[in-house]
Amino acid sequence: MRILVVGAGATGGYFGGRLAAAGRNVQFLVRPARADRLRADGLRIVSPYGDLAIAPNVVTAGEITGPFDVILLTVKAFGLGAALEDIAPTVGPETMILPFLNGMRHLDLIAGRFDRRNLVGYVCKVATTLDPDGRILQLSPVQEIAYGELDGTASDRMARLDETMRDAGFSARLSTDIEREMWEKWTLLATLAASTCLLRGSVGQILAAPGGRQTAFALLDEVSATVSRVGRQPSERALAAIRAMLGEEGSSQTSSLYRDVSIGAPIEADQILGDLLARARAADVPTPLLTAAYAQLSIYEAARRS
Repeated sequence: MRILVVGAGATGGYFGGRLAAAGRNVQFLVRPARADRLRADGLRIVSPYGDLAIAPNVVTAGEITGPFDVILLTVKAFGLGAALEDIAPTVGPETMILPFLNGMRHLDLIAGRFDRRNLVGYVCKVATTLDPDGRILQLSPVQEIAYGELDGTASDRMARLDETMRDAGFSARLSTDIEREMWEKWTLLATLAASTCLLRGSVGQILAAPGGRQTAFALLDEVSATVSRVGRQPSERALAAIRAMLGEEGSSQTSSLYRDVSIGAPIEADQILGDLLARARAADVPTPLLTAAYAQLSIYEAARRS
């Protein structure tokens, strides 16, 4: 299968690099400056599972020809509009678009630009970041992707996709209930982002602070109540895993949103928290702590832009 990875940052570079190293037919669509650096230095991964360095096949907008079989859309939400225009020449009727984006708003945007059949449900769990030298650093052992038809059906194209993704250096699995998993991941992301950003610390630091544990778990209650009302109720297994993560004493775990705030970068507060809050208000779900977290991040973003 022809695979186009849109972006070669911390997430796209990690999974795309692993796929390329495993012999898959992968091209990376990147901006000119990133293309120059990747051509000069290669794509480099530092990981608990072994470091990796490859010479990636990179292209820029206007150089790509399609259609591709699979598109891994690994951009931030604020770059989605431009990315959809860039990939337009590569999307055919049978192209599968796997969005590595947070929240759920992007599904309607992608379906509106192309066709809902192009969409594949997708969940990615990995903690990676770019260091100042452009290397991709894997911050924890978790490296899992799941994918499936949004309506839960078993299809021939999912079988082909599953065969392509397996045995490529990370955990990959086909899900028959991917929509629920996407809502569960949003529950995790929103809770972790709101708690670490509102309380300004890692999970371990939050637990060590007076009232920190109660605040983090109250945020989980707000988020899960909202998701259960407006989306798919998280399974008890998923909620237990989130509680275990929030209760891990001494943990250095933070959210990617918190890490972006720490370096003064643009953030995805609207997609991770703002959209969820809008849905909560429409469903009359009270969310005082989530509202406070989003207000703080909105202040940060306004100041960053000024």
